[in-house]
Amino acid sequence: MNKEKTKALRERALCVTPLGVNSNFRYWGEGTPYVKRAKGCRLWDVDGDEFIEYRMAFGPIILGHAFDEVDQKVISELKDGVLFAMTGELEIEVEEMMIDMIPGLESVRLACSGTEATMHAVRIARAFTGRELVLKFEGNYHGLNDHLLWSTYAPAEAYGNARSPISIPGSSGIPESMGNLVITLPFNDREAFERAMYVYGNSIAAVFTEPCQGNCGAMLPEPGFLDLVQSKCREYGALFILDEVKTGFRIHNGGARAYYKLKPDLMTYAKALGNGYPIAALGGRKDIMDIIGHGVVQGGTYTNNKPGVAGAWATLKLLKEKPVLKTIEKRGKKLMQGIDAILTEEDIVHCMNGYPSMFSFALGVEKTRNQRDWNHSDKDMYLEIVAEMYKRGIMPDNDAREPWFMCYSHEEKDIAETLEAFRDSVKAVKSK
Repeated sequence: MNKEKTKALRERALCVTPLGVNSNFRYWGEGTPYVKRAKGCRLWDVDGDEFIEYRMAFGPIILGHAFDEVDQKVISELKDGVLFAMTGELEIEVEEMMIDMIPGLESVRLACSGTEATMHAVRIARAFTGRELVLKFEGNYHGLNDHLLWSTYAPAEAYGNARSPISIPGSSGIPESMGNLVITLPFNDREAFERAMYVYGNSIAAVFTEPCQGNCGAMLPEPGFLDLVQSKCREYGALFILDEVKTGFRIHNGGARAYYKLKPDLMTYAKALGNGYPIAALGGRKDIMDIIGHGVVQGGTYTNNKPGVAGAWATLKLLKEKPVLKTIEKRGKKLMQGIDAILTEEDIVHCMNGYPSMFSFALGVEKTRNQRDWNHSDKDMYLEIVAEMYKRGIMPDNDAREPWFMCYSHEEKDIAETLEAFRDSVKAVKSK
């Protein structure tokens, strides 16, 4: 592949922005790609190389890139203005659609990103309960706000013993004192969770969790674990906050709330809500949400930006009217089963994780429950296989933690092409 334009663009970018990218997670070192355009499930870089891609902007693209019906709605709405310091009917309709689709969602506020949604959820939980402690699980990612960016992607060895975990800040610049307000625990560890709630439960404002470890190999909750989290929150008066930024409108039209038949107090959404347009939301029980505006601040200049609101309106409409998620599930299962079969044929120890619409696999281990288990997987081999796939025109993310995301535009032929490339890539890595 000729990458002269990529190299030239990287040199330009390095002159004006750190690492040459506008998010640390888009930086791949010398091989950092730069995109030209995307359509459906395919992406073209600035050098014209074409890829079937499974990054889907880290999950937002649920229908497909540049999906005509969504883009047409956005374009039509932009003719009447982009941003207003007042509320419009379209955003109310989006909130009504969300409440109609998600069981137990009684009240909603819009935001611009998942980070904003989870940040506001922390404030609301603390205000409602009058408590300050927050509990989260190692390897779970809840955005880049200082309140929750703890024990997210540090080496698992740094977390200490599971009986008394060490909370590790995810970045320099996060005040050490904030660590006194967060408790971190291994995901799926029932004993550790019950012990922590027994000790700290009456001081905990909220327990935050993703339904699965969406930023660490897509590891699923073990049967009953989320129910345990919910019941203990009820017992001790803490709020159960389900972070659906990745799973919302991706694994079920009603999200993980409906998929697992849970009753969280608050939920957060973003990503697939707008098929790539900038939109997020937080909501839940009306009595909790109603404290907003009564001594509790939530807002933002761009929370009702017309592109995001219109994108969400069109995306939700399509999710309700078309078999989007059922189609994705069918094709995602085929891809997961194909990958599983190829790894088995090649005698590579592995385990498959996640949902058909967002999945991953860990190499060299037979099972993973949490980040501590996943840490023992063969991440180097995983990345070697991914590198071989790029040569063959297939693009998962260059990070073993990040799931493969499916969209409605992935067709049967794309799955077949991907599996052929995967088989060849595995063989190439084994032959080295």
